[in-house]
Amino acid sequence: MADPFEVRMRFTHQLQHLNASINSSQKAAHYALKYRDMDEDLHSCILEQLERVCECFKRRRLYLKAETSFPKNSMNNRANIMYFIEHLCDMAQRENHLDFVRMIQRDILRVVDAVAPSDGSGAANVKVVRRVLNGLQNKSILVADTVVEIEACLKERDTLPAHPALSPVEPNTQRDQQPSQIVAPKINGVSRLDKRQIEQRIEEDRERHKRLRENIWAVNDEDDPEFDRLWDDVSDIGEDDYIAAEEDAFERRQAVEVE
Repeated sequence: MADPFEVRMRFTHQLQHLNASINSSQKAAHYALKYRDMDEDLHSCILEQLERVCECFKRRRLYLKAETSFPKNSMNNRANIMYFIEHLCDMAQRENHLDFVRMIQRDILRVVDAVAPSDGSGAANVKVVRRVLNGLQNKSILVADTVVEIEACLKERDTLPAHPALSPVEPNTQRDQQPSQIVAPKINGVSRLDKRQIEQRIEEDRERHKRLRENIWAVNDEDDPEFDRLWDDVSDIGEDDYIAAEEDAFERRQAVEVE
């Protein structure tokens, strides 16, 4: 039997290193389902990681760290964990282990508060929360009333289209200062993220949008409603169709003889 402490540590490490790729989320979800007998502990790891990230961000809002000491957990990591939750619930449903689903249903408000806090520090994650909530509703994991209730809270947390948290840092105001002494500029009381976090978020969003477009254009060979509709619209073959085919064949033979 695996050591519970080691399982928690490995799972926490995977949560800290989630990214926009499907493989990253699937690997962590497979690990959680592999040790499903510790589902309560693993679920608590998700909550602890989200809330530790949120608390870590609040403690560091006044300071920008050097790139070498940049924390692995950030607003971007919270967004990745939110997407991971959808993957985990989807896989848990397929494998008929509904305990993970029930725990997410129970703590969904707590998850949303950690991913997109009411203080505005996670305003850029509001769209992420909405997208995942819609996905969970479409998979019948969340009921419509719950999603509507959460959406009412998210409207208050959504800021201007250009979120202050994603605004670039002013370089001229922080020249000649040590990284530990740099004070992060604020707009409306919300700290701006540094350039590396912004670039990371842009790359991850680009990867997700690319995958979304691939899913939109995916074709199911077994069931194609568009083909069925076109087939139904076409009339049965009649005598006129045979006459038209014979005329086309006669014209082709004449064209070949002329050449």
